[in-house]
Amino acid sequence: MVWPLIRLIPRHTHFRFVKWAPVAAAISALLIAGSCASFFTQGLNLGIDFKGGVAFRVATPGPLSQGKLRATLEQGGAHDPQVQPFGGNNASIVRFLPNPGEAPSAAADRMAAKVMQTFPDAKITDRSEVGPKVSGELLGSGFKALGIALVLMLGYIWFRFQLQFGLGAVVAVFHDIILTLGLLSVLHIEFSMTSIAALLTVIGYSMNEKVITFDRLKENLRKYKTTPLRDIIDLSENERLSRTIITGTTALLALGGTMFFGGPVLFPLVFTMTFGIVIGTYSSVYIALPLILVWGAKRGDDEATPIKLGAGTRP
Repeated sequence: MVWPLIRLIPRHTHFRFVKWAPVAAAISALLIAGSCASFFTQGLNLGIDFKGGVAFRVATPGPLSQGKLRATLEQGGAHDPQVQPFGGNNASIVRFLPNPGEAPSAAADRMAAKVMQTFPDAKITDRSEVGPKVSGELLGSGFKALGIALVLMLGYIWFRFQLQFGLGAVVAVFHDIILTLGLLSVLHIEFSMTSIAALLTVIGYSMNEKVITFDRLKENLRKYKTTPLRDIIDLSENERLSRTIITGTTALLALGGTMFFGGPVLFPLVFTMTFGIVIGTYSSVYIALPLILVWGAKRGDDEATPIKLGAGTRP
């Protein structure tokens, strides 16, 4: 059975992607500059995974007043308390930082006792404690994992295609990561270990897009040896445009439902992945491919085939 709305997607398009590459480059440069400015001025909103702190879940038989729970934590001396609903209106996730010089375990015991005084019928579960030394190591390990992933993917694309393809892909992925982190910084969305997982997922999706892009480009480079590279890039992107629309829309529909109905606990993870998919698709067209156009690409040794009119590019 064919999805009826798929008929709305044109089978043959004639967009001039390369024509708008300079404009896209200027926009990307401005966004990167804004992201860097946000990093230096306000930084990332690090969660307790990276700052060190305490988290536990509070559940009551009936509705739980988040305002009253937050006021209880503030009265107990909790530093930077955060209260988020969890799975309904009778449970919340509590996060806070210990006072300077106070051990996380002692702070957890003290605040748990204070909450039990205000909510005698409450149950406190899922308690986690992270010290500042461990949190710093987690932050370093998380970004080290991102760096290793980029190096491995550069090696794969270099082996699979050409060196300039790999460099273009890595520059594009760096572009995706910087803009994603910049958006998290500007919106002050909490950055935790789940955000690292989301960034790794973004890298994987972005690299998958670029491998598919390069594979079609490599095929056309062998087929049209005498055609200008910019025309081959336009042709390749027009040929795979319908596939990009279908896969990207499917992923965004799945993530969109989770982002709006998954609750605040999942929001930072899903929001990061959603923006990463959008920016990863954009960078495949307007970052990776224009860099290949600047550096050039080797042609195959097959017999040249003249490009056909109406295939999406100039003759």
